[in-house]
Amino acid sequence: MINISLKPEHEQFIQAQIASGRFTNPDEVIDLAFKVLEKLDTEYIQWLEQTRQKVEVGLAQIERGEVIDSEVVIDRLREKLRKAREAKE
Repeated sequence: MINISLKPEHEQFIQAQIASGRFTNPDEVIDLAFKVLEKLDTEYIQWLEQTRQKVEVGLAQIERGEVIDSEVVIDRLREKLRKAREAKE
């Protein structure tokens, strides 16, 4: 078992959660906090892996010469923006 000391503001938060009726004891608050942290960590790892895969795909496309000049991209975006503005009018 690990003994920890909480900062006063964390203790106050836990007490406020119990007082709200959402939780009946500090353990329930801490359990949920860990579940949220685990979910956040899992989602971050998934995002990181997806980003690495996208970078690998992009690098492979660059190596094959499958790139578009930045000016072409900017011109296309400007054209889309112009059409969107016209559609609103």
